Amino acid sequence: MEIVIDASAVLAVIANEPSKKSLIKLTKGAHLIAPASLHWEIGNALSAMLKRKRINLYQALRAVEIYNNIPIRNADIEIDHALRIAAESNIYAYDAYMIRCALRYNAQLLSLDKNLLETARKLGVETIEVEG
Repeated sequence: MEIVIDASAVLAVIANEPSKKSLIKLTKGAHLIAPASLHWEIGNALSAMLKRKRINLYQALRAVEIYNNIPIRNADIEIDHALRIAAESNIYAYDAYMIRCALRYNAQLLSLDKNLLETARKLGVETIEVEG
């Protein structure tokens, strides 16, 4: 089974948030995929945490090390298709990339972002929500 995983879920795991155990359980045995944009979203989120002094550089680099050990396949998506989704759903391109990835690979979408999950469901994507 393939699961498209977004930045919110990955960050919860690498930042050791309370949902980490549930996320690991939900993805056990699955093949994780994501558009290449995930890589930059993770970097952006970590730099935002640095800027806000929520983490220090050592912690950010450790988070990157953990992230690099998560087996996530970079999936090709078509930007034109994603832009159509973004325009039709009034969402940002990064969210549209995730939805397009799930549609293209007929995969479930795992996210902690309720708005992303709701939009994805409206477009026919099967979603996975984390309880608790």
